[in-house]
Formats: sequence, C-alpha cells, structure tokens
Amino acid sequence: MAGPMTGVRVLEVAQYTFVPAAGAVLADWGAEVVKIEHAERGDAQRGLIKLRGYDAYSQGSSFVPVMEGPNRGKRSVGLDLGNPAARPVLEELLRRSDVFLTNYLPGARAKLGIDVEDVRAINPDIVYVRGSGFGQRGPEADKGGYDSTAFWARGGSAAGATPPGADDLTRMPAGAYGDSTGGLTIAGGVAAALFKRATTGETSVVDVSLLGVGAWATQFSVNLALLAGGPLPEKNRPRHGSVSNPLTGAYRTADDRWIELMMLQPGRYWGEFCAAVGREDLTTDERFATTEALMANAPAAGEIVADVIAARPLAEWLDVLGKISGQWGVVQNAWEVGQDPALRANGGIVPVVDADGVERELVANPVQFDESPPQVKRAPQFAEHTDEVLRELGLSDEDLIALKIAGAAT
Repeated sequence: MAGPMTGVRVLEVAQYTFVPAAGAVLADWGAEVVKIEHAERGDAQRGLIKLRGYDAYSQGSSFVPVMEGPNRGKRSVGLDLGNPAARPVLEELLRRSDVFLTNYLPGARAKLGIDVEDVRAINPDIVYVRGSGFGQRGPEADKGGYDSTAFWARGGSAAGATPPGADDLTRMPAGAYGDSTGGLTIAGGVAAALFKRATTGETSVVDVSLLGVGAWATQFSVNLALLAGGPLPEKNRPRHGSVSNPLTGAYRTADDRWIELMMLQPGRYWGEFCAAVGREDLTTDERFATTEALMANAPAAGEIVADVIAARPLAEWLDVLGKISGQWGVVQNAWEVGQDPALRANGGIVPVVDADGVERELVANPVQFDESPPQVKRAPQFAEHTDEVLRELGLSDEDLIALKIAGAAT
C-alpha cells in the first residue's frame, strides 16, 4: 500500500535527532528521503557510544538504535558541502526535491549556501524547513540548543516535573525526548505546507523550535500563569492522591510497582472503586459519603487508598481494576512499553531488517493511515547510497571518481 507521501522527495541536511526524526516520519509515510552527511565525519550522532549511561550500540552489530530511530527509511549520501566541487551535486538534488530539511544554525547555512534565498534561487517551489533551538528571530536565533536545554529546561517541563523542595532537578525520562516530539511536529508542518502548495501553488518556509514545542507541551500551566499574571504558586501535593480527589495519582503495590489512577470524577467512581477493592464501608463513612465530603477529605481518603493498594501485588490489581470503568494505568519501564499488548495490537512496534539481515524491532511513529502500521526500512550506513544517488543524477563513473579524489564525496 502506497503511503500518503509517496512521490514526495525530501532532501535532509541535518544531524542528531530533532530534524532527522521528521525525515524518518516522512519516510515512514512513503516519502523518498536523501540524507546528506559530511563526506568524512557523517552525522555527528554516529559517534555516540553512550546514551544516558547505556551502550548506544551492540558489539559486532550494525544496528544502532540511536541512528535507526530518526534515520530509518532514508538513503545516505556522503557530501562535503563546503567543497566547491560538491555544489553542482547539491544543486541538482535541490532541483529534484519537494522539501528541504535542516537544523543548521544561520551562520552555517550562510557559509554553506543553503539558506532560504540560496535554495529558493535553485528551486523556487521547494518547501524550506528549519528546526532550531530558540526560533529564527530574536536575540537567540544564532544559539544552538538540545532538547534538554530548549525543550525540557526552557520549555517548562523540568520545573513542572520537579517536586517543590526537591534536591535534584527531574531529568528527561528518555534520550531525545523533546527531539522525537519535535520531529513529529515538523512532519505535520511539512504535510500542511505540501497541502498548501498543492491547493494554492504557494510554497512555505516552515519553522519549528524546540522551545516552542516545549511550551506547547506545557501550555496548560503556561496559559494559567499568563492568566494569573505571574508565576503559579507552588502546590504541595498530598502524599497520596490529590488535594480534592483520592482517585488520581500514583499508588505503590505490595510488590513495589506503581499504578496511576486518573478517575477525574471522584463522586462517579468512588462507590464502584470501593466495592471492587472490598471496602464498601468507605462509601458510608461520613467523611466520604457524598461527593462534596469526599473532595473535602481527599487527603485522608488517599491515605486509605494507599494502604489498600499496598496490600496486594500488581498481578492481583490487574484483575481487580480491570473490571471497573474508571481510568488507570500501570507505570511501565522501557521493556514493558515495548511489549505492551495494546501497543503491539495496533502496530506500535514494527519489524525492521538491519544491514546484517537480522530482524529487529523499532517503535513506529504514532500516526497511521488506513489502519495500517508503516512498513519500516532500516537506516542507511554512512554514505551507503552515494554512488547510487549520484548516478541517478546522471553522473558517470569518471565523475564519481573525480568527486572522491577532490574530497567532495564519499
């Protein structure tokens, strides 16, 4: 089945995860994505051997998840854009492309001749896409940023995830956390820009910043602060539940697992919950007998719920809570997420054959078309498709040799 982006050609000059993740999503959707990597150094992310303290690769294997995730489905061309001999190749690739993706800073774009004006002079119809840390205008337009600084720290997530009075700042829960979210955001922007071009004939410059994505992710709190006209007051949450609802929040089980309850209408679910856990007596307790009383005494009810949950292991709670209508979820680690039956039933984990012919698995991007998960291809090895792509441009073997001798191509 052809993807919705089949026939769209994307040229990517980007590194790490933020913008490359957008190219991966577009490739998942059927686009033909050519990734330009520096002729000698390649994408700087290829050099990562540790990520959050974990090995980023497996000894003796070509499969490197930190490259596979944001680069699957692409073709890699090794090209030194700073070498004048490479310019004709770049220009021909631009002429053939519908979309240009980059996360290079303004100074680098100007030096390499890949800024908006440079690219539009070659292909006036191309959709030009810039991913940045802090946007294209203002005093920090030239400042680089990672998701830990621009998305997590500056965007409000770090402060929102760190309890008042904590000794340590809560860190991002996964590598490339904001980058992956931002890449999906960029892909959506590209789709909208291509629709605009198809319906109006007008092309667009698409800008997405990690700071903007971070602010969007925390908009509920930011909007409340804007309404209040200042910082939101710190709220010391009860140890269990919330100030007005014992059926929201995390509770620890007897075997040291966690269950997240999120039953936002306490009066609606309290009786059902109490009956399911064998504590019908709580529904007649005058402290909790009405919705108003329950909300007024939520911290006390939360302590009771905590004791109830702590009395049984997770396996038992899966059975008990599985029979009620209220919303809840198990707090899962990375392995459990990968094995989640609902995620797998909906194609959220997809197979991919690596460069060694071994079948692996990757997380699918969360957007599906026609109830079908994407057909994912592996990420390219460094400069794997240089000769193939350049021959498609009409270059001869002699041309390829000349480029390589000049150091312009790999």
